[in-house]
Amino acid sequence: MPAWTEPRTLPPALLPAVAGAFVVLMALPVFLVAGWRVEGWLLGAILWAGSEAFGAILTRLQAKTGNLAAAGVVAFGMLFRAIAVMAVVFAVAVSDKWLGLAAALVYAAGYSAAFGLQLVAYYTGPKAGARRA
Repeated sequence: MPAWTEPRTLPPALLPAVAGAFVVLMALPVFLVAGWRVEGWLLGAILWAGSEAFGAILTRLQAKTGNLAAAGVVAFGMLFRAIAVMAVVFAVAVSDKWLGLAAALVYAAGYSAAFGLQLVAYYTGPKAGARRA
């Protein structure tokens, strides 16, 4: 079995969230120096933080209950999380395309940093059921 298909233990989510927050915060000076509207950064930062908070709540729900119904709620919640962000960005972009673009870029940067670090932590972490030496 290839190494990337073996199940692994769930890595801690704090470090990826901190990395995403760092990227979102570092986008603010870029906005200020470039003369872009800070409202776009603020909207993207709020969307990213709200999405991360909702994801943390769903992760805790999944960890507390081990039944199949909870897994369905978590799956729907994760899907809803992405659709809600997309709907807000789309609605804003309809009224102001540059504000919507700025918000989408900030959200995408924070999400990419957090998701990338989660993938690295997952695939470099211990295999499920493996004992530590």
